[in-house]
Amino acid sequence: MTLCILFLLALTTDVEPSQDKTISLFNGKDLAGWHVDVPKADNQTDLKETFIVRNGNLVSLGSPKGHLITDAKHQNYRLNIEYRFAGTPGNCGILVHSSKPRALYKMFPQSIEVQMNHKHAGDFWCIVEDIAVPDMVARRGPKENWGITEGKARRILNLTDDSEKAVGEWNQMVIECIGDEVKVWVNGDLVNHGNQCTATSGQIALQAEGSEVEIRKFTLTPITKLTD
Repeated sequence: MTLCILFLLALTTDVEPSQDKTISLFNGKDLAGWHVDVPKADNQTDLKETFIVRNGNLVSLGSPKGHLITDAKHQNYRLNIEYRFAGTPGNCGILVHSSKPRALYKMFPQSIEVQMNHKHAGDFWCIVEDIAVPDMVARRGPKENWGITEGKARRILNLTDDSEKAVGEWNQMVIECIGDEVKVWVNGDLVNHGNQCTATSGQIALQAEGSEVEIRKFTLTPITKLTD
């Protein structure tokens, strides 16, 4: 595991975060700057809201299932997200490089998902985009099963499943997207690092996938490459 992490660190591009330009993607009051895509709402106008603001937190209620998507597209940035499962732990995710809506199972936008699922935070899921990591067979399964569409091996396991805090406590997830690389930390631990990503820019999305998740911080810091 140590050698694997050292290899991942060796792939890092020299970068400089523009801290003075950090922006909050969530203003603590409403969903300004975002739009909702919930497929069931196409035919049911009386559905309850999936994404709400409660006590200053952005909340994904988990159902009806769908996505909260930024209006703006982003490239070369660092996300800093503080989240928790306040009640029953379950599934959710942050999607980066999001583009075509409902590209998978008529639900998920084309993207790379960074998993927030309890005890699996930091797994990658390929959603009509692809990404590579070291030890791909060990972490994704037999190569002949790999793919980016329905029925294929789209999950890439993270490096550790023991970085999350207990249910009810706040976790910090940092996602860094630079060029074709995506790196993920959970509570300070490097939990995934991929490169050769087939997308390098796009929208950012939050899932509603069955479980209630609270987010109290959701910031984006632009990153400038120092070397290529």
